[in-house]
Amino acid sequence: MPVASICRRALVLALPRAALSTPHRTLVAAALKDSPAWSLGHLNHVAIAVPDMEQASAFWRDVMNAEKVSESVAIPEHGVYTVFVELGNTKIELLHPYGDKSPIAGFLAKNKSGGIHHICLNVPDIQQALATLRASGVQPLSEEPKTGAHGLPVIFLHPKTCGGVLVELEEHRRIDR
Repeated sequence: MPVASICRRALVLALPRAALSTPHRTLVAAALKDSPAWSLGHLNHVAIAVPDMEQASAFWRDVMNAEKVSESVAIPEHGVYTVFVELGNTKIELLHPYGDKSPIAGFLAKNKSGGIHHICLNVPDIQQALATLRASGVQPLSEEPKTGAHGLPVIFLHPKTCGGVLVELEEHRRIDR
């Protein structure tokens, strides 16, 4: 079974029942249908907001024995510090606030211990994916993609239109299926 089909099935199984009931069923079905213009790639990363970056990095490096834990990198335009934990087939992105207006600061104000913030999925063409998703009623958080932590185009999709999950799309012209 192709990875895109597996991802669609996993997303449907992960959605709360309310998201699959009418009238949301039509919206979800339309967003998940096969599109000749684009398809989902693999899971790029799971992002975790952390109140203490050094402690979180040490946990993944020293307790969980992750072989590759990057240094902390400031990304002021997104209001975050990031650390990437390489897992072989995907990554974990640790996020810590950069500045008072950081979206992660707001998340941590509500979730003092931190927690899963978003998932990131690869797409081959972010503009085509965005056009299809908008036509299906999925709402992006910004009008246009921005440059992400890896220097690639990214856009976030509103959790209210994605089954309660904040989804980031990252463009990869060549993706694994």
